[in-house]
Amino acid sequence: MPTKQGVTFQAIMQDLKNRNFAPFYLLMGEESYYIDTISDYIASHVLLPEECDFNQTICFGSDVTAVQVTDMAKRYPMMAEFQVIIVKEAQNIRSLEALEGYLKKPVKSTILVWCHKNGKIDTRKKVIGLAQAMGVVFESKKLRDYQLPEFIQNYLKSKKATIDPKSCQMIANHIGSDLSRIVSELDKILIYLPNDNRRVTPDIVENEIGVSKDFNAFELRNAIVSKDIFKANQIIKYFDNNPKAGSLYSFLPLLFSFFQNLMILHYTPNKSSEQDIARALDLNSTWGIKDLITGLKNYSARKTMDIISKIREVDGKSKGLDNPYTGAGELMKELIFYVLH
Repeated sequence: MPTKQGVTFQAIMQDLKNRNFAPFYLLMGEESYYIDTISDYIASHVLLPEECDFNQTICFGSDVTAVQVTDMAKRYPMMAEFQVIIVKEAQNIRSLEALEGYLKKPVKSTILVWCHKNGKIDTRKKVIGLAQAMGVVFESKKLRDYQLPEFIQNYLKSKKATIDPKSCQMIANHIGSDLSRIVSELDKILIYLPNDNRRVTPDIVENEIGVSKDFNAFELRNAIVSKDIFKANQIIKYFDNNPKAGSLYSFLPLLFSFFQNLMILHYTPNKSSEQDIARALDLNSTWGIKDLITGLKNYSARKTMDIISKIREVDGKSKGLDNPYTGAGELMKELIFYVLH
């Protein structure tokens, strides 16, 4: 297999499905979902079930040393093309000297998977260069809030299902960036979907995940866009009584993204069509542009700039900066009042 460096999750999975294997996979980073998905696929698909007893070893970093792992890796498979060794929680292995020695002359019939979670190995260490020279090095990064809807859409697409933008945002805002939990909830929804209508709607999200289709961060954003003070206050009151339904922490990125785009549009010369606006903001589609057009009418450039400053201030206070007493609920009310008045 050719050397892989800085590859994407999708590229690795495609190579694995094509049975194009590397002798070593260094999977590291903050996002455990991608690390688990890659290592689980290798565990389930490289060997036939009858080959696994003698040729597949799954161990944990707290139970083994690098010397023990590399000793196993130097063995040859028994009546199989490959031997698979997966080291989970490999961040618990302190000394990597033996691994460095092994990577200088790896056994080609061994597929060694090193799962280093909750961070990454210092790129200046010798083991990184050796791994890049003969295997796959993949850093699994946490997705940012704005990337979650695309993740949800792509996951459902891979399961031959679709989802509307509102439902997508409802799930992203409710669950946050825990990809494993998002996938778990999506799998639950997929079981519910009938074969003849594989589309996720707000009603389905409400029934299966428990997110209100009328009182959520997405609807609060819409109320702010249209300056619907009554609806915004209704949602804030609902959040007060149902803390799990919405929080300042999930809402701030959504609101900041909207007003940031609005600020750009205020100083964009050509915004006469939805396509012009999509190009100015580097958007993949024109969905949501009607909200921005409404926002341009309801919020001046000066007010938009003031709102962005207020969001930054509230974000700092929510993290304890110059704010020893005010809770997240009160900060949210303060922010919404400022935006709408």
